[in-house]
Amino acid sequence: MLVHIKEIIPKAVKGNYAVPAFNTFNLETTLAIVRGAVAKKSPVIIQISEKTIKYAGLKPITHIMETIAKNEAVVVPVALHLDHGKSFHSVAECISAGFTSIHIDASELPYDENVILTKQATDYAHKNKCWAQGELGTILNKKSIAKKKIKDDFSKFMTNPSQAEKFVKKTKINTFAPSVGAMHGIFKGKEKINQTLLKEIKQKTKLPLVLHGASGVPDQDIKQAIKNGVAVINIDTRLRQVFTNTLRQTLMSKVHEIDPRDIFPASMDSVQKIVEEKIELFGSVNKC
Repeated sequence: MLVHIKEIIPKAVKGNYAVPAFNTFNLETTLAIVRGAVAKKSPVIIQISEKTIKYAGLKPITHIMETIAKNEAVVVPVALHLDHGKSFHSVAECISAGFTSIHIDASELPYDENVILTKQATDYAHKNKCWAQGELGTILNKKSIAKKKIKDDFSKFMTNPSQAEKFVKKTKINTFAPSVGAMHGIFKGKEKINQTLLKEIKQKTKLPLVLHGASGVPDQDIKQAIKNGVAVINIDTRLRQVFTNTLRQTLMSKVHEIDPRDIFPASMDSVQKIVEEKIELFGSVNKC
């Protein structure tokens, strides 16, 4: 069932677990996400990026998410969220489409400009009874690591707690995405949450924290991060990875198959398996 995100996140904060936020990009992935949530009786956030909007179209992908949420998740709470919206236009479009939460990511801008754009988007979201997520600090990925020629020291790109406190007060956001050591993509051996920093950010901001780039973070780090204030955990890369790898294997084993309906189910099952594993890890099983 479709619900406002405000019906999901406060319960996670109170219950000391994290709500899984999975990125989707098509019908098959959306079905797998929802079926995994239903199997584990877990609330879930389904989110899309600007790249998915460009790929599938906002209205088509939104209708897919809404229809599956209403028909496949009858007793499971599902909220729709925009992940990493870079512009006010993206935010406004998703709010108009019925999303109850948006992420305005102006973290690549200078601090003052980040505050201005985040506040503008948040004010608009609140006028439309929508929650807003803001971001401060740099959550690195392969492209930014190569561009900045970073080797091992990621600390200078992490969120400053005192600056985060000011940022939250000025923007009035509902949830906060800090940079605390996780990265977009999967970097085995390099991703480690700075738990001390995370606790300080939580203490300064008093907001539900959102962990981005969690696909490659060790399980123990995830569990500790939840204890230290993380209420939402985003998973994107891992789903795309398993979907695509399984699809390659299926095509290799069924070289003469031409019916996508006989090709995609294996990828859907693989995605659902990851969804269920993450739900168990995040502690949201039976939290409907």
